[in-house]
Amino acid sequence: MPKFAANLTMLFTEHAFLDRFEAAAKAGFKAVEFLFPYAWTAEEIKQRLDANGLTLVLHNLPAGDWDAGERGIACHPDRVSEFRDGVGKAIAYAKVLGVGQLNCLVGKAPAGVSEDLLRQTVIENLRFAAAELQKAGLRLLIEPINTFDIPDFYLSRTVQAIEILDEVGADNAFVQYDIYHAQRMEGELANTAQKHLARIGHVQLADNPGRNEPGTGEINYAFLFTHLDRIGYDGWIGCEYKPTATTEAGLGWIKRLAP
Repeated sequence: MPKFAANLTMLFTEHAFLDRFEAAAKAGFKAVEFLFPYAWTAEEIKQRLDANGLTLVLHNLPAGDWDAGERGIACHPDRVSEFRDGVGKAIAYAKVLGVGQLNCLVGKAPAGVSEDLLRQTVIENLRFAAAELQKAGLRLLIEPINTFDIPDFYLSRTVQAIEILDEVGADNAFVQYDIYHAQRMEGELANTAQKHLARIGHVQLADNPGRNEPGTGEINYAFLFTHLDRIGYDGWIGCEYKPTATTEAGLGWIKRLAP
């Protein structure tokens, strides 16, 4: 039976962020995730988690100036110091929040930088991050993102992520397999998840097109949920989609597709 975590950056946006924890719990979720906690104190978020009996399963490392369109800085050779400072900040939050894994968005490839330097920068930054997270007992995730939604994003395919992780060489580093992004870039969802199961640390979902609830698009989620159970995936599945109406009104997919 799949375990679903509400992504509070995308879901329950009818409420202020700190009120989304209660809304998620009332809707039946036992776990949550979100992109970034850094606009609030770790203690504020921890209080909401505890008050609502929720487990936090994921948040991201700092990813540059999000409001200005940045989507990570791990591939930026001129911002290594900023990236490393962000790793320390994320670990400090994780220790308070009790989350076991942190995701790194590697970012959009900056113009005028060679492929060799981009890759070298990513590898070195991920080695640093994985080592620091290892000291704290945490796992590092990297997430391929489709380049339709984010043009020039450096990491876009599952095999590319695994090749990078092979070079990083850290046993606490895994792929975050986002089904929506994977469908847009490569398809072959069931076989990819099965082939690389040991390298997948977390799964996220949304349907395509539209990035809405499962059951609104082309992806056969009833099959995929059964398949993930069958191959032995026992982690959380983050619900990172855009509700077509209110979040609560659209949650019927859970009983319909994952009874």
